[in-house]
Amino acid sequence: MNWEELLSLKRYNDTHKRLRKEQDETRLGFEVDYDRIIFSSAFRSLQDKTQVIPLSKTDFVHTRLTHSLEVSVVGRSLGRTVGKAILEKHPYLGEVHGYKFNDFGAIVAAAALAHDIGNPPFGHSGEKAIGEYFKNGNGEKYKSQLTDKEYQDVIDFEGNANGFRILTESRKGIIGGLRLSYATLGAFMKYPKESLPKKPTQQIADKKFGFFQSEKDIFKDVATELGLVQTRSGNDISFCRHPLTFLVEAADDICYTIIDFEDGINLGLIQEEYALEYLIKLVQDTININKYYSLTTKEDRLGYLRALSINTLIADATRIFIENETDILNGNFHVSLLEKSKYKAQIEDIISLSIKNIYKSNEVIQKEIVGYKIIDQLLDTFCGAVMRTSTGKATNYDKLVLNLLPERFKGATGAYDTLLLVTQFVAGLTDGNALLIFNKINGELV
Repeated sequence: MNWEELLSLKRYNDTHKRLRKEQDETRLGFEVDYDRIIFSSAFRSLQDKTQVIPLSKTDFVHTRLTHSLEVSVVGRSLGRTVGKAILEKHPYLGEVHGYKFNDFGAIVAAAALAHDIGNPPFGHSGEKAIGEYFKNGNGEKYKSQLTDKEYQDVIDFEGNANGFRILTESRKGIIGGLRLSYATLGAFMKYPKESLPKKPTQQIADKKFGFFQSEKDIFKDVATELGLVQTRSGNDISFCRHPLTFLVEAADDICYTIIDFEDGINLGLIQEEYALEYLIKLVQDTININKYYSLTTKEDRLGYLRALSINTLIADATRIFIENETDILNGNFHVSLLEKSKYKAQIEDIISLSIKNIYKSNEVIQKEIVGYKIIDQLLDTFCGAVMRTSTGKATNYDKLVLNLLPERFKGATGAYDTLLLVTQFVAGLTDGNALLIFNKINGELV
């Protein structure tokens, strides 16, 4: 892979080539990507979607929105520091093509901003609940109407693939979705493969899948334009990651490692004194002990350690990327950046404590159970209504229920497109709105 192609400013349906040296510096194309994402309705819905604690009403626990903004900030720093090193190593990118180190930051920031845009309500349990409905629930009856890959798309419902669909989906009057640059779309794509074959290798890019069958053509167009290395062809296509995807992933890993841990401390799920020891181990080379002990509140101590921890991991991720740039460009780097971190042991200790005390806490588990119930019933109600309507067998109740479904999620032809639209609708709901509609279809007046 080469950086000239990987930094493509092309947008869907372009009829002319976009050159970096002709860009308006006051409104760079990669920065336009960021603007389009942040003003989208799908991004706004993240303000009421779970990051760790479903349906949390506390004012300090992160939502998908605050998490995405923080990941974007970290991603921008990573992109800029890596971009500076790349331009020093490959000066022709700047001298001939006009690229600047801020371009790398803008691409990573935009992709990081959108990284959770396709996630359903109730956190990762929401993804599992959607898949369970089609695999073991009432949705299993639709299997005979779908191809193997179409069925795999829904039983392994993937927020990353749904995100790619949101960013690129064409509908009446809107061609190419948000029409982001292909560089940003490439950086967004953590798993550049179809749902089948499932986990064909242990490589990080094969861990999950990144696009539904409905977006296969636009995905191939993006991958071809960027010059991504193809790893499988024929009926089962897959590619190596865009190099900047590793930075988007690292930004996410850094934030959920440190900030989810911080949420656990603030919620009282992890004792402050015990937790701070873990963070101090991570920043022991840079901490100013006198400054730390001069801080008198938990909030200030956490804030200081959070900033130091994030800066420490940004510097380490940058080092790993630059040291492995050649392998990354050749498609021979197959793990996350933090997997190679010199702080791997400290990171694993923090994550292990978070899993035990936060992700598996009674509060989280109880609310995830509620989320499963809500998503299962919403899917059953709306899938049943739209499928019976498509065969002329809709009941009066079905007709009433469909009034709750926005027009853009109606009118599909074929079982796959119909079911995928309903699934996209349910995945797009906020935690609160999903609960509200659940109450409505169960006859509770609100």
